[in-house]
Amino acid sequence: MTSTFRTLTVPLDGKASPGGLPQFLVRDDVLCWSRREAGLVGFGEITRFTTTGPDRFLEADIWWRHLVIEADITDSVELPGTGPVAFGSFAFSKKSAHESRLIVPEIVVGFRDGHAWLTQLTFDDGVLTEAGALAALDRWLGSGSASAFLPDGDVPTSDPDVAGDGTPGAQPPGAGAAVVRPLPLAAGATLHTGSLSEEDWMAAVAAGVAEIRTGALEKLVLARDIVATVPTGVNAAQVLRELSARYRECWTYGVDGLVGATPEMLIQVEGRTAQARVLAGTLDRRDAHGQAGIPMDYAERVLAGSEKQRHEHEIAIQSLTSQLAPFSEAMNAHDEPFILELPNVWHLASDVKAELAEVEGHVPTCLALINALHPTAAVCGTPTLVAGALIRKLEHLDRGPYAGPVGWLDAAGNGEWGIALRGAVIEDPQTVRLYAGCGIVDGSQPEAELAETWAKFRPMLESLGISN
Repeated sequence: MTSTFRTLTVPLDGKASPGGLPQFLVRDDVLCWSRREAGLVGFGEITRFTTTGPDRFLEADIWWRHLVIEADITDSVELPGTGPVAFGSFAFSKKSAHESRLIVPEIVVGFRDGHAWLTQLTFDDGVLTEAGALAALDRWLGSGSASAFLPDGDVPTSDPDVAGDGTPGAQPPGAGAAVVRPLPLAAGATLHTGSLSEEDWMAAVAAGVAEIRTGALEKLVLARDIVATVPTGVNAAQVLRELSARYRECWTYGVDGLVGATPEMLIQVEGRTAQARVLAGTLDRRDAHGQAGIPMDYAERVLAGSEKQRHEHEIAIQSLTSQLAPFSEAMNAHDEPFILELPNVWHLASDVKAELAEVEGHVPTCLALINALHPTAAVCGTPTLVAGALIRKLEHLDRGPYAGPVGWLDAAGNGEWGIALRGAVIEDPQTVRLYAGCGIVDGSQPEAELAETWAKFRPMLESLGISN
């Protein structure tokens, strides 16, 4: 590629879009990373990198660093997510045939810390101007109104978290229980079993428990898939808008047909600070009669008071901190996990924060950290190699991008990468494949784990207008 990679970032007036980022989710091909009305959306594509295999993270890291090292960057905002940005999605397994990818969009709109901005990215010759960037955004929005976002201003909000920075942190009770309108049911939509029937998947769980009891491993995460057929068509932009409204404490993502709202942050890097949110331990918020409203104190007793749930959670924390420690000068995590309230489930959650150390004179990039961290015990099990081999034996499923890293990175080394959970892959205009998994430990019951998968399918089913 002989042309120079060039970017221009200019401030926008957030007052012109008080709804924040979700208002830009108007196209089915949009690239998205959003939480509490903040984040990034991307339109178009000027280049991409794809790869497979065990070195997929490092190969993508090398490609990105070579791309940006000589880039011509004009950035008057200078926040994480400004300047050159790529959105990415990586396969869960190093043995997967699914292509991991980094995608560089033509236009990026960002909201963060009360600021809004627009970035145009190009390999074309010619001068990048504010007017040209706005015109490009107009073309993608099809509205002719992008100029309304100038001049710069603060994003107005009465809630300091609405335009927050997405930093993991314990939330006040009720923060995840946003009230949204009921969705109409998708006409004629049907659900089908995926790679395994429910009975076969429960048999796989029982087989996993038997392996754990031999002492071969401590924990195993088993996933299953279901396929939704929507004859009226899948509206990806609508799915993303619904997820961002209903699951505001999650990170809503959309990359090349992979869509979802994950509650789990694999790694967030800002300068030399890295943060993560670890989840393990789940309780459906619906009672035995299918009614929502299980109270917080019950969740605390069942999750925080359960030896099984605490053991599963501790394994996940140790998995992350042991892999992150060699890259860190200092690290801290919650002494006690907190209860994370989401509309569909309660989770045991812990936040981890680390100050990154220089390795050979450089702070590690987020993709280098992902290479060391993935897969964690939260999505694979422990020991990793034993759990990974057992997953391939029992699941009869190529997870593709499910449970793999998804997110974005910029030229300064900042990035946010969640684990692609509570999500699905849009396989064609009428077909969506949904994924959900459960942590299996000694004492896991197949019927209970199956019920947990249905609770985890619920965000995507709701966003598709399908009731379960």
